[in-house]
Amino acid sequence: MMKIEKNSGLMDLLLCMLMVVVTAACTNDDDFVASSASRVTFSADTIRFDTVFANVPSTTKSVWVYNHSDENIRFQNVSTGRASQTGFRVNVDGIYLGAENNYQSGDIELRKDDSLRVFVELTAPKASSDSPTLTEDDLVFSLGDGAEQKIHLNAYTWNAIMARNMVVSRDTTINSQGRPLVIYGGIRVDSAATLKIAAGQTLYFHGDAGMDVYGTLIAQGNDHQPITLRGDRIDRMFDYLPYDRVPGQWKGVHIHTSSYGNQFEYTDIHSAFDGVVLDSSDVNKLKLTASQMTIHNCQGTGLKTTNCNIVLSNAQITNTLSDCVEVDGGVVEINNSTLAQFYPFDGNRGYALHFSANHPLTKLNVTNSLITGYADDLISGERPKDEAKPFNFDFEDCVLRTPKPTTADSVYFKNIIYEDVKDTTIYGEKNFVKIDADKQYYDFHLSKISAAVDKANAKTARPIDRDGVKRDELPDIGAYEYRKEGSN
Repeated sequence: MMKIEKNSGLMDLLLCMLMVVVTAACTNDDDFVASSASRVTFSADTIRFDTVFANVPSTTKSVWVYNHSDENIRFQNVSTGRASQTGFRVNVDGIYLGAENNYQSGDIELRKDDSLRVFVELTAPKASSDSPTLTEDDLVFSLGDGAEQKIHLNAYTWNAIMARNMVVSRDTTINSQGRPLVIYGGIRVDSAATLKIAAGQTLYFHGDAGMDVYGTLIAQGNDHQPITLRGDRIDRMFDYLPYDRVPGQWKGVHIHTSSYGNQFEYTDIHSAFDGVVLDSSDVNKLKLTASQMTIHNCQGTGLKTTNCNIVLSNAQITNTLSDCVEVDGGVVEINNSTLAQFYPFDGNRGYALHFSANHPLTKLNVTNSLITGYADDLISGERPKDEAKPFNFDFEDCVLRTPKPTTADSVYFKNIIYEDVKDTTIYGEKNFVKIDADKQYYDFHLSKISAAVDKANAKTARPIDRDGVKRDELPDIGAYEYRKEGSN
């Protein structure tokens, strides 16, 4: 019995010691301090939203909060200073700092060597000025010893005119007097109406929006006040990549069969799905005249024309998943234009120029134009199965990235500079000032080593270039006249 009692006492002692150890361990894990020399660190001390439209929700941004100390921290309070006025919406580790809790919380804890994540969005109220206005707030982490640590929140808020499902049934001019115009659902121009877009106007199309033209569209900018048609995302996908450089942001412009007399001048269409699509029509009537125009960075086709009569001059049509320019029949004139296929998102990209004759190709005339890109051959012509169907084309005074024809078709190529695909020093992307696929930044002005410099035909070249700059006595091939570094 005595032996058993001694063992029992030993067991009681060991159990007691174990309880002390467990209690101490629990105390270390579960005790939180609100007054301490310990501080948290942030993955960023500022969250910036660039520019956002007033009353339009922003994307979500986030930041990490780290506790690298040896203590568990309980924040006395986490709050936003002016969220009710600024429109910032904050969620801290799953706790929403909203109006119901007066934009603050005292229930947020952070264990040692742990982290929590903060999510921030913004729906800014209408600003007092029509110019972009700075909107600021702070997310404040308060500790019990009176210390405060802050994450700064800021954005520029821009008042915009919102339009939804616009129907133009009579002659109309869009002029928002410098304020951005954001389009939801799209714009429809009825067959009896003409829509004019004022010089200097920018239209921001939501992802579900585009233009359907059954009547006539006149977009006449000038070299000081260009017209821009683009998506409505004015924030960034990544720090280095604005959404404006991402293709497929809106639907593009669709010009239907009933539409004639359309004009684009000093107009920039970019980051759409299809840039401009023209439906089959009477080739005896001019459907589109486009000069000093850009179509860039499309997830579909840049310019697709089916059995139409169109004239392009000083046009830059570049970087599309499908063809930059697709011609199926009709009457098409292209002069002093740059068709460049450097689309970066898919190696199975289309041609810079693809022409066929499912409809009769009455005339395709390409002069003083630069057609190039990544691939060895950027031009494709498909003859009709019916040899009696017209298939008329010619290229003259051009730089082309395509093999020199050795068949009977060679008579349709006159005074051509054929790029040597093996020569990576001069041709392809070296024609241009900047081709940066990583940052999606492209400058298709000519570099000084381009074979296009001084090679256009002075008799047929356009007198000014895409920028409205007067061409030299020895003009350049393509949309842009070469300018020496530092010149305007």
